[in-house]
Amino acid sequence: MARFDIEISRTAEKQLKKLPQADQRRVVNAIRDLADAPFPKGSRKLIGYEDVYRIRVGRYRILYSVLEQKLIIIVLKIGHRKDIYR
Repeated sequence: MARFDIEISRTAEKQLKKLPQADQRRVVNAIRDLADAPFPKGSRKLIGYEDVYRIRVGRYRILYSVLEQKLIIIVLKIGHRKDIYR
């Protein structure tokens, strides 16, 4: 399978920088893993959206979109599980 390119939105970048250092590393590693497997075990499609998925990384969630035709993953939001869906 081809490797996907990863793009991170400005919103997600800002949210990532606000996380504690140890959690930042875990989230970044999870995002890097998406390049090889865009639909890892535990990923879920969000109801009400065309092509938005989420993965869990501890207390945090990563919302992302997959453009399979262009082999691009766009990270939309990163945040704590209680705030991410608002």
